[in-house]
Amino acid sequence: MMAYAAAIEPFRAANKLSGSTLYAWSHVTPDGQPVRASNGVHIVPDAGLIDPMPFDLLIVCAGGNPAGFQHAPTFSFLRRAARRRIPIAGVSGGPLVMARAGLLDGYRCTIHWEHAPAFAEEFPDHDLTRSIFEVDRDRLTCAGGTAALDMMHSVIAADHGIELANAVAEWFLLTHVRPGDEPQRLSVRERMQVRHPKLVKVIELMERSLEQPKDRKGLAAAAGLSVRQLERLFRFHLGCSMSDHLSEQRLLRARQLLMQSTLSVMEIAIATGFSTASHFSRAYRRRFGHPPSKEQRGGAARLRRA
Repeated sequence: MMAYAAAIEPFRAANKLSGSTLYAWSHVTPDGQPVRASNGVHIVPDAGLIDPMPFDLLIVCAGGNPAGFQHAPTFSFLRRAARRRIPIAGVSGGPLVMARAGLLDGYRCTIHWEHAPAFAEEFPDHDLTRSIFEVDRDRLTCAGGTAALDMMHSVIAADHGIELANAVAEWFLLTHVRPGDEPQRLSVRERMQVRHPKLVKVIELMERSLEQPKDRKGLAAAAGLSVRQLERLFRFHLGCSMSDHLSEQRLLRARQLLMQSTLSVMEIAIATGFSTASHFSRAYRRRFGHPPSKEQRGGAARLRRA
């Protein structure tokens, strides 16, 4: 709901502040029926998958777990719009729907960090960034949440000038409009409350290389420290060893993939640096108290409810 509101409310504000109907919008759902957001609010559509020709811009908004969305008519609808050169935007999980429709081949794109690992596994050749939004020709993608406000600021500025776009930003009490290449997540310093620069560097390196994790010597060398010095930093600042921290990060990434993708347990084990599915399953059970297969079944149940 946050991503949806942040995408549509700037248009309402632009109309209000300009005193003109600069924008009008319609809601379209795959079956023409109301959709229920995860907070319980229902959005009543104006139509089902109608002819996209009247639209100047299509915005694909998907929340929850978009990995479970496989709907050929929707993909066909989006491809028809693309063939007619209608700009298409994706918000939150929307870029995954766009990618499955074949609309992001050869385009720079982004997606919410929660969905990014699953997206990268399914579309390894796509130019996926971790920015808050990307505008590449007639494709706009956004990480969702409040980042949609920043993306729509750029849309309104392109359509009607920076003065109106800034007025819309101030209407929503934005004191700083973020450029598209801003990072989605808090920095390691803020997220983990770690201030030591060499430890921050190692943690960032760990997070970037979970599929092929570096050994302790490689991590220490990257930081210009000995293994013993780096271990002391982990113990002092995080209260755990390097190996324990890396294992935790790999298992958390695996849990994301189990809940946000349709990959098999074996594929997820490989994607998170485990040598075998049995090793992965044992580690996962120790950490979360149940096997990874149960997580997948739970994800499927959540998809059905959504």
